[in-house]
Amino acid sequence: MSSLVKAIRIAENGGPEVLELVDVEVPPPADNEITIRQHAAGLNFIDIYFRSGLYKHPLPHGLGFEAAGVVTAVGKAVTRFKVGDRVAYGQSPLGAYAQARNVPAAQVVSIPKGVSFEDAAAMMLKGLTVQYLFRQTYRLQGGETMLFHAAAGGVGLIACQWAKALGVKLIGTASSQEKAELALANGAWKVIDYSKENVVERVLELTKGKKCPVVYDGVGKDTWNASLDCIEPRGLMVSFGNASGPVEGVSLATLAAKGSLYVTRPVLGIHVNTPEKMQAAADDLFALVTKKKIKMRIDQRYPLEQAAEAQIALAGRKTTGATIFTLD
Repeated sequence: MSSLVKAIRIAENGGPEVLELVDVEVPPPADNEITIRQHAAGLNFIDIYFRSGLYKHPLPHGLGFEAAGVVTAVGKAVTRFKVGDRVAYGQSPLGAYAQARNVPAAQVVSIPKGVSFEDAAAMMLKGLTVQYLFRQTYRLQGGETMLFHAAAGGVGLIACQWAKALGVKLIGTASSQEKAELALANGAWKVIDYSKENVVERVLELTKGKKCPVVYDGVGKDTWNASLDCIEPRGLMVSFGNASGPVEGVSLATLAAKGSLYVTRPVLGIHVNTPEKMQAAADDLFALVTKKKIKMRIDQRYPLEQAAEAQIALAGRKTTGATIFTLD
């Protein structure tokens, strides 16, 4: 039986004003789907990319990739879940900004009792991002000194805690002393306030001239050149986001001149492209959460009707930690 729920949709690409709160119909799940009554959904920079049109998707469409809730219906071919299960996802078809929706069961994971719906919604995309960055893209062994941009953001604070749990010295960057202190409180080894300090010079000082074997950069255009200058010869540049705009005009000759550097532009979906890989990555994350080695910091909560305000705050770098939409 179909039901009507509130959801955010866009009919055209543009600024925050294109976000519309509408009633949408949730039909019975298809054979390979489950219906989730969602308690919370996460906000991420990728949502802004799809709203603006930087990332293309046929219009009209919803927004959002991560949420958590309870299974209310199960498709005929689904065997992994049953009605009443607590579940979450961080890599779904667009449309997480909704009170309820149908999601392919293959893209959903079970969440343990020790993880709340709000924490799960805030951590799935961000936490699985850190998982694939630290455990798959460049598998940190412990003892490394590495650079992570935007260390006080939603992904950054998880990265700080995960790095500490691994015995890795994370050098973070932040735009203010307040954000620098937040990253330090969450496990960063050192934090560079780039509003006052030169990132490359400080990395050289902190590493005694050795630089870093890996740099994780989710900022993009504004930090690209500085990031390359912080990598040791034959080190790896991991460019995983475009918060300041996409990186363009990449020169292979520059990579050679700066030390035979490697560059990768990874995405989550390729790293968790089966239900088994998705659940394994989530279990890796949840284990650290239940052991209290990673604690989610949710500093902003918005109702769905304030989705525009939430995206404006995120784009303006006015937020710390994670932002969620409360859907109850």
